[in-house]
Amino acid sequence: MKILILTQYYPPEIGAPQNRLHELAIRLKNKGVQIEVLTALPNYPKMEVFKAYRNKQRREETIEGITVHRSWIYVSASKGIFARLLNYFSFVWSSYWRGRRLQPFDYLMVESPPLFLGYSAIALSKKLNAKLIFNVSDLWPESAEKLGIVTNKSLLNMAYKLEKKCYKASTLITGQTQGIVNDIKQRFPEKKVSWLPNGVDISFYDPEKIPDSDFRKVNGFKDEDVIFFYGGILGYAQGLEIIIEAARGLETTNAQFVIQGSGPEKEYLLALNKKYALKNIHFFEPVAKTEMPGILKSVDIAIVPLKKLDLFKGAIPSKIFEALAMKKPLLLGVDGEARKHFIQNAQAGLFYTPEDADSLKKQVVYFLENPNETKKMSERARNYVADIFDRNKIAEGLYDELQNM
Repeated sequence: MKILILTQYYPPEIGAPQNRLHELAIRLKNKGVQIEVLTALPNYPKMEVFKAYRNKQRREETIEGITVHRSWIYVSASKGIFARLLNYFSFVWSSYWRGRRLQPFDYLMVESPPLFLGYSAIALSKKLNAKLIFNVSDLWPESAEKLGIVTNKSLLNMAYKLEKKCYKASTLITGQTQGIVNDIKQRFPEKKVSWLPNGVDISFYDPEKIPDSDFRKVNGFKDEDVIFFYGGILGYAQGLEIIIEAARGLETTNAQFVIQGSGPEKEYLLALNKKYALKNIHFFEPVAKTEMPGILKSVDIAIVPLKKLDLFKGAIPSKIFEALAMKKPLLLGVDGEARKHFIQNAQAGLFYTPEDADSLKKQVVYFLENPNETKKMSERARNYVADIFDRNKIAEGLYDELQNM
């Protein structure tokens, strides 16, 4: 079996889709699949091509046994819609012209968003005689419209038409959440749609194997401090200002809040924190994946917020899995599917009402006052993700499905 993964985002970039796709590729390779990746020059999240890949360097490479082909992409620090569209469509164009020179594949699996990559995927699947697998990690353009990221009616209409065209051309559609799967099934009942969730490498995120980190000592935390940790993209969708608002009323407690990462909202968050002059909020730069298990082992509770939108009731942020595998309870501000899985079913944390600082504050206090219950949550956390969201089991399920198609 030969599979080509087409994606704009891939290691050495750090991020959820990058990790998810690479981990899936490795596991499929280990099952005997000949798998290759067609991707862009790495540039995310700073929107600068990594130094080692400039001047036509490293356009072909092997990462942990996976052959990676790279094509040009336009990058700009501008946040304007025109620059963003140039970014997307430059890779649509270059990926097609690079990909058409490859040998035939049995399957071409494309990652969406960006939805526009569907243009290249459809054309390449025909050129390479490959069946198209359309992997949906976010329902675009629906999410872009509801978040107000895209407001141009003509552009939205074009995107909805492209979405339909991509689904119609696919042999298999995979959705990252059950909410995504149900949405697509309802609109396209004639198509084969499967759940391909994100997950976790439970052997990599294993608190029994990870040595103790000096994270607390280096950053000046006391033994009695209870660290509430957010690590990831500092974007609009996360609504991270709620952590700062909640921290304002908790300065006399031993709760400390860490926000680690980068993204478009970072300057706003730093300014807000400066305005309040809070000493229980700490900002740290993003780190390599290899450092995350040690950091997670050092903190106490993982905060996972999102804006209060119906759109996010089907969302499961990837940072959840690593935290739970490291036996860290959740302070979850995501309603819907995530709440059902990890709060109701797993009983691995507490839920707070999204965008409600008082609700968040109340649950922080519960954790502070109930350390024994917090410990029980931590044990249930790892057991649940190991049972349902183990990356090995997820890859095995996809492999079996493709074998039977």
